[in-house]
Amino acid sequence: MRVAIVCPYDLDMDGGVQAQCLGLAAQLESAGVHAAVVGAGAPPEGVGRTVRVRANRSTNPITLDPRAVPALRRRVEFADVVHVHEPFIPLVGWAALSVEKPTVATFHADPAPWTRRLYRWAEGLGRRVLAGAVLAAASEVAASAVPPSWGEPVVVPNGIDVASYAPETPRRPRRVIFLGRDDPRKGLDVLLAAWPGVREAVPDAELLVVGRARPRDIPGVDFRGWVTEDEKRRLLASASVMVAPNLGGESFGITVAEAMAAGCAVVASDLPAFTAVLAGTGVQVPRGRSAPLLQEIVDLLEDPERARHLGEAARESARRFDWGVVAARYLEIYESAVTAHRTSIRHRKE
Repeated sequence: MRVAIVCPYDLDMDGGVQAQCLGLAAQLESAGVHAAVVGAGAPPEGVGRTVRVRANRSTNPITLDPRAVPALRRRVEFADVVHVHEPFIPLVGWAALSVEKPTVATFHADPAPWTRRLYRWAEGLGRRVLAGAVLAAASEVAASAVPPSWGEPVVVPNGIDVASYAPETPRRPRRVIFLGRDDPRKGLDVLLAAWPGVREAVPDAELLVVGRARPRDIPGVDFRGWVTEDEKRRLLASASVMVAPNLGGESFGITVAEAMAAGCAVVASDLPAFTAVLAGTGVQVPRGRSAPLLQEIVDLLEDPERARHLGEAARESARRFDWGVVAARYLEIYESAVTAHRTSIRHRKE
């Protein structure tokens, strides 16, 4: 089988969907399936130069270049199956849906309320565009945005290489880690507001902030900024507690899954997506509130045995996100898409 994995975002930029597309392709290739990622970005690697568009409290690099449509169609001619991620993101997602091939469409986002209203308003158009495609979603949260008339998405979680998150790194019982982009919805300011109280209760507590670099001198806080993937894994494995104080707009929580794989005890906000990922192995607090966040961090730092037990349970639970499990599920879905496409062609001929 030959699979074209289509990403609507610039493949030269870091991002969750980009990482999932590239990771899935690598796993499929290792399983003997020819897979290639096609996406936005400057030619010749990408199909069209990108612009940054603000949506869903984040900035997304997409292409609005009309030349991307024929370019993408040419790039997926080799494929037996076209797997498009975020199918309604212009123009790459739209172009992929216009290709007459077996198609899988994966929804990743927890759309903003206006997007959900748009889906309902354009429900008939969406149904026609997605006709014959097999739908998937990265979580129940992402699936909830899909109108029932489009079909029922199969929930397939995002993937990670679980084994790679267990480097031989000594765990530091007073170390807390935050992992996230410089984006207000990631909730770092909520954590920083709680941190002085944490230090008052646990004077030797240390906080690593990975993914953000701020010129601020806060006792016990080390802003690491961007780090390599290997360094990120090492730092996660060295921490006792990972904090995910996100404020909203999350459909999965890949950083939570990574922390679980690394064996961290996780303290996360009460977003439904995080509840599903944690599956009872972490601690959750009301989003946007520093006081309960402070208390839960202190409780775990003062009870390292409880933190260790939570981390062990989290690591075991994270195995369901391993790339081997995720890719095997998608291979089943690709076969379903091929069957559905053949049935559709046969009905049109009758």
